[in-house]
Amino acid sequence: MSTNNSKIQQFYDASSGLWEQVWGEHMHHGYYGATGREKKNRRQAQIDLIEELLSWGRVEQAEQILDVGCGIGGSSLYLAQKFNANATGITLSPVQASRATERAQEAGLESRVQFQVADALNMPFADESFDFVWSLESGEHMSDKEQFIKECYRVLKVGGTFLMATWCHRPIIPATGELTTDELQHLKEIYRVYCLPYVISLPEYEAIARNISFQNICTADWSDAVEPFWNIVIDSAFEPKAIVGLFQSGSRTIEAALSLGLMSRGYERGLIHYGLLCANK
Repeated sequence: MSTNNSKIQQFYDASSGLWEQVWGEHMHHGYYGATGREKKNRRQAQIDLIEELLSWGRVEQAEQILDVGCGIGGSSLYLAQKFNANATGITLSPVQASRATERAQEAGLESRVQFQVADALNMPFADESFDFVWSLESGEHMSDKEQFIKECYRVLKVGGTFLMATWCHRPIIPATGELTTDELQHLKEIYRVYCLPYVISLPEYEAIARNISFQNICTADWSDAVEPFWNIVIDSAFEPKAIVGLFQSGSRTIEAALSLGLMSRGYERGLIHYGLLCANK
């Protein structure tokens, strides 16, 4: 296993129990309306993000779903129930795969939803195995973005849909120029704390998808809609039950919790963006 992969595995093996205890099964941003002004509880915001993504991508049905970077199975189970479909989730963390499998059993979905430890850059699936490939906030963890998109394309059936949402840095355009030394340092801290090899901009993802021959490519930037999430998470991370869990889950998790402000400040200064890409094969 690569150094990057083993870091991600160890991070999520250690921290997933705490995130579930504090946040529930969905380990991703919430949606607070197009301008980020809607008030709602965090769990509802996370469900709303899934629904808004499906609506934006015009995904109305699916039979065989792949959830790339499935966490403890929140999206996989939700999508399998919504579409009455079969779903497979992959993660680098054995702890997450095991907990996701338990959750599928608790939901009575173990015959339709499976989880396994697998590398998204080298997936153990035949070509054209899935009609819907979903990747919610896992692209940022990929050490080779092009290979990641290629693999999603390979396992997708002809006519199928690929839908991803991922952390990005701001686009590099003449008006704003290259990333500054200060911005690069800010990103470096985020990478270190959250076990990210690097992030790219949304236009770069679009170029990769186009080069791989994806069709009907659509992109959107939902930074405003999700930005409130991090300040809400900061509040919840320091509730009494979370603090006890933090100390039980080790130093890396404590550091990640203490560094949540890196992400909220990244959004505030326009450095971190929340990018969406949807395309067909």
